Amino acid sequence: MEQIKVIYEDNHIIVVEKPVNIPSQADKTEDIDMLTLIKEYLKEKYQKPGNVYLGLVHRLDRPVGGVMVFAKTSKAAARLSEQVREKKFQKTYLVIVNGKMEKEKDTLQDYLLKNEKNNMSKVVKEGTKNSKLAILDYEVLKYDPEINLSVLKITLHTGRHHQIRVQLSSRNHSIYGDQKYGGRGHGKQIALWAYKLEIFHPISNELLTFYSVPNFIGSWKILEDIDLPKNEE
Repeated sequence: MEQIKVIYEDNHIIVVEKPVNIPSQADKTEDIDMLTLIKEYLKEKYQKPGNVYLGLVHRLDRPVGGVMVFAKTSKAAARLSEQVREKKFQKTYLVIVNGKMEKEKDTLQDYLLKNEKNNMSKVVKEGTKNSKLAILDYEVLKYDPEINLSVLKITLHTGRHHQIRVQLSSRNHSIYGDQKYGGRGHGKQIALWAYKLEIFHPISNELLTFYSVPNFIGSWKILEDIDLPKNEE
């Protein structure tokens, strides 16, 4: 069974590092998922018989790793879900993309339409039926001219389906290893990582910041000389 890396835990929430290729919740593949893994961890740790409550507040796409928070009580789940709705729940990602960005920092705005049949989204004209506004900010942390790849830090203002992947690929900066949206590095793991999470504690209302940095192996070796904040020990 996959070992859970716990970043923070109290009576109300548990913050963990989601490994790549594990679904956030059970899906049709019936592969082990994060909710099940953390419930098992809590059962074992506190020797609880029967079912353990655990609230899913947000998701990460299956191939994406990084920081996630889960609620240990229904009250915490309701309050964290409210933060998601009110956009007080801040998620920052690290991503390796093809090519050199035109600007060091920018805000990208698009209307996205999800195709349920192939589980992909695309950029469409404003006013297209069922399309949703997608907004993100990016900042370039590094460009490596030898391999023509850039490392970006991305902050989401909306949480649309495959948002980062679609918005970047539509500008010819597809994510390295992204098979769905035409990234270089075919057969490689997608270079998209949930790096930072800022939430208000559901009970104390204290602002909490959590980090998760990928191991500097494979594509992520490019991060070695970038100074990234980490969790205080």
